[in-house]
Amino acid sequence: MAMNMASSSGGGGRRGRRKPVMAEINVTPMVDVMLVLLIIFMVAAPLMTSTIDIDLPVASGGKSLASNQPPLTLSVKRTGGSCNSNVELYLGDTLISAADLPPKIKAIRGTRSDAESVVYLRGDKDVCYTDMMKLLGTIRTAGFKANIVIIPEQGG
Repeated sequence: MAMNMASSSGGGGRRGRRKPVMAEINVTPMVDVMLVLLIIFMVAAPLMTSTIDIDLPVASGGKSLASNQPPLTLSVKRTGGSCNSNVELYLGDTLISAADLPPKIKAIRGTRSDAESVVYLRGDKDVCYTDMMKLLGTIRTAGFKANIVIIPEQGG
């Protein structure tokens, strides 16, 4: 009976004693996870940038032209010689000399609206960079926006 009395007078173990609710958030695990993620991103970020070998995807979609006019295209073809020498310029399908290009492109800009103010600059793979940049400057001084057309290599 003494044994029964001792166990019943204790109040039933956990029934009478409750721990108070903890109102603090333990941030130590969260800080540990954040530091690990920071280290992972610091190590992985330089590995994601590669400036040498690029393979651009082929884009699809985009906005269609609102007008019925075909876009203005300036094509450049190298015919021989070194840089800044023999290139042929085609405005649309018409062969044009380099001296005639600035006045003609300014006259065309006067007839087009702002929505049609884009020139597509197509360059042969043998055309020098300086020739392309000079033409890009000529297009922009005439008031056009320029898009350089590049055809990606086909894998195979």
